Amino acid sequence: MRTILIGPPGAGKGTQAQYIVSTHGIPHISSGDMLREAVRNGTELGKKADAAMKRGDLVPDDVVIGMVIERIQRPDCARGFLLDGFPRTRPQAEALDVALAAAGVALDAVVLFEVPDSLIVERVTGRRSDPDTGAIYHLKFNPPPSDAIARLVHRSDDFEAAVTARLDKYHRETAPIVPFYEAKGLLKRVDGVGSPDEVTARLLAVLGPARVAG
Repeated sequence: MRTILIGPPGAGKGTQAQYIVSTHGIPHISSGDMLREAVRNGTELGKKADAAMKRGDLVPDDVVIGMVIERIQRPDCARGFLLDGFPRTRPQAEALDVALAAAGVALDAVVLFEVPDSLIVERVTGRRSDPDTGAIYHLKFNPPPSDAIARLVHRSDDFEAAVTARLDKYHRETAPIVPFYEAKGLLKRVDGVGSPDEVTARLLAVLGPARVAG
């Protein structure tokens, strides 16, 4: 299964990605992790990315796409892959589509997790992290134990202003890739409201039954 996950920040992509990876036996390819690995390993594309970041520039799309193509051609992607965090814009989606076609790779699905902005804000602003244990809680949906409350941290990017800014950027830059993949017949819409298990059930309904690696 060759799949891309898209959706607003806080839509639950990470939780569902873990499920897909474990049940379908495919690697989770995060654009951020991929960039860091390429820089750390000193690949040619990694050097280009590192130079751009040191200048304070965004890593050029062609460099990121080159990394994606290199990554999905590794043996562990023979059964498929789950790409998360890229593409983020319609031009990136169009360029990736051309590169995948040139590499002879066809996507099976692009999954869009749909969650109202108001719920996204509630989900994200209610998060708190425990610096001692690394645990992440939610004041409403996953309350912390009473003895941990005093030490919990509210991260700066989980404040409402930051969340709203990220949502605005998503709607402005990323949402336009939805009609692109819809026109190609690849888009699968999943209602992201509800418990993780409920969302997983909807995900299975659009992707088909899990195929455990073995």
